Amino acid sequence: MKTADSRYYHLDVEVCPERVGQVGRILAAHLRLWDLEHLVGPVCHGTEALLRAIDEHATDKRAVIEMWWNGQHIITALAEHDLGPRLDQELGSCLAWIAAASDGWGCCATGTGAKVIWFSRRARACEGVPLIPAPPAPTLLEGCQAPRGVPAFAGGAQRQRPPGVLVNA
Repeated sequence: MKTADSRYYHLDVEVCPERVGQVGRILAAHLRLWDLEHLVGPVCHGTEALLRAIDEHATDKRAVIEMWWNGQHIITALAEHDLGPRLDQELGSCLAWIAAASDGWGCCATGTGAKVIWFSRRARACEGVPLIPAPPAPTLLEGCQAPRGVPAFAGGAQRQRPPGVLVNA
């Protein structure tokens, strides 16, 4: 089994409505670079939903986004620096979507009181592996022979011979 190189990407972002789409495009570019184009939709939609929730509800708009690819899973984590209390209802619909669209997810607090929300997607063995083109099929070593006889004219009229051609009678 061929193992993939592990990859890591880190992005510090000041969350605002204009940056949400930009961050999605940046993450999509990295996933395509890592040959994980099939994971662009779930990863970018989940991250954008979390960024929108931070923009709407958090007082501190700074966030850190990290992506890890270990050859089998892409793990995306978003850490927010908001130390204020948060109601679960503020993130309820966002977390419900992430739970439905990911293979695993979780939320934890850091030592500084900030929160980290992470989710993962597993890539199947056939996904993310570049296709190797098949070698061309072997060709015929002999060319096709041209027909030996002169085909009869379909209209029934006699063929005219070019001048200078003698016919043995």
